[in-house]
Amino acid sequence: MEVFNIIDETSRRAAANPLLRALQENRTVDLTANCMLVSRDGREYLIEDSAAPIHDKNGELTGAVIVFRDVSRLRANAPDMTHLAQHDVLTDLPNRLLLSDRVTNAIALARRYGRQFALLFLDLDGFKAINDTLGHGRGDRLLISVACRLVDSVRGSDTVCRHGGDEFVVLLSEVSGAADAAASATTLIRTLAEPHDIDGHQLAITTSIGISIYPRDGRDGEALLRCADSAMYRAKRSGRNGYAFFTALE
Repeated sequence: MEVFNIIDETSRRAAANPLLRALQENRTVDLTANCMLVSRDGREYLIEDSAAPIHDKNGELTGAVIVFRDVSRLRANAPDMTHLAQHDVLTDLPNRLLLSDRVTNAIALARRYGRQFALLFLDLDGFKAINDTLGHGRGDRLLISVACRLVDSVRGSDTVCRHGGDEFVVLLSEVSGAADAAASATTLIRTLAEPHDIDGHQLAITTSIGISIYPRDGRDGEALLRCADSAMYRAKRSGRNGYAFFTALE
């Protein structure tokens, strides 16, 4: 153990030596998870390893070999990698993957406590024209401004997701009914309509919103999102800069 000193990362106690296990059990074994190698100068390294027995040409056990790798940097970067996988690169909002998880949790809570929640599907009106005339750089900064306003306009328990392009989805984690969802949609429309200062340009943008409510409009996240998307297109057909609820006639 003077050469290969390993401890459990959490308990700080000595970990089982995989070399001894490989010799005793005459098979390849893996190191217990969350182990640290302590060097002779006291430095610590998170490691992963395996040990395997060595046999001579007659199959007799003659020793064992251990192979390990330093995973300290990989472990340190794991939270960042998880964040990147679940968030939009431009706006840092939750992406579709994280939204799906949040909706699944909302459904579980709604079923348990007999609650309702709403999905709001937002599409910016005329965003393509801004992108085409002022460039994608300013278009991106407008999307960031929109994302910030959306987050500031909902509760901490709600989720704002960038669904893609100039589309956003807001999960209102609990609503008392349609009137509650409508009030939130009205607030978002009014907030986004205020001019956005982008590189000295005062950009006016409106939004069309489609609303679906659980459990009335669907029993799973995919159905609810599809219904909200359908209602959003009806809001656009009705003149834009407004909201519409999903109806079974759509």
